[in-house]
Amino acid sequence: MTALLTVEDVFAAYQPGVDILQGMSLTVPRGGLVLVIGPNGAGKSTLLKTVFGLLAAHRGAIALDGKPIANLPSHEIKRLGVSYVPQELNTFPQLTVEENLKVGGWTLRREPARLKDRIAKVYEIFPVLAERRRDKAGSLSGGQGRMLSVAREMITEPRLMLVDEPTVGLAPNLAEQVYELLQTARRAISTTILLVDQNVSDALRHAEDVVMMNLGRVKAAGPVGEFGEARVRALIQECLLG
Repeated sequence: MTALLTVEDVFAAYQPGVDILQGMSLTVPRGGLVLVIGPNGAGKSTLLKTVFGLLAAHRGAIALDGKPIANLPSHEIKRLGVSYVPQELNTFPQLTVEENLKVGGWTLRREPARLKDRIAKVYEIFPVLAERRRDKAGSLSGGQGRMLSVAREMITEPRLMLVDEPTVGLAPNLAEQVYELLQTARRAISTTILLVDQNVSDALRHAEDVVMMNLGRVKAAGPVGEFGEARVRALIQECLLG
């Protein structure tokens, strides 16, 4: 399977001289779901922000389908087919569900017919959003709010979705719905997913490849079959004990 995203020897910092990513490298195959795990502070969320251009990489290379994207503005990276779903709900609570979806499709604002078709497709995939299209986003349940967050990013039919801790704060039954939601997105728009998640045991059941990070670089990587529960526990223990 060919690579859609490649990250090679990337260093990035929030403050000069204090690198969070310290030679981070990974490959995300086209159509795959790659799960990034690791202890708190490993640099997982920082990786997604750097790929999406929210944080500058001062060394290394990032490429989407072979095209360099390191340090491009986020809006340009989005136009190239990358969407980012942050930990917090990226919706506007005072706007309706449909208004939120229109905001998600801002890159299509000059193509109203196309935007209308994309919103209609999202409603077919997620009927509950169609039922609540005129309701304020702030009135949605936690699971519905997360659904809207993902659906907003699906409007542009991205080639790559960067998803950061989508199950944080959710009850186990809602967490499972979120994983099903991501799989639905993969099937419906043929997108590739790079997922960061602390809910390791559940997330592993949905991933195809796994990257374990520690101290801003890769500690272990490979097919999900190589990451049994015992090995993951041992790796995390090694990270914590140094």
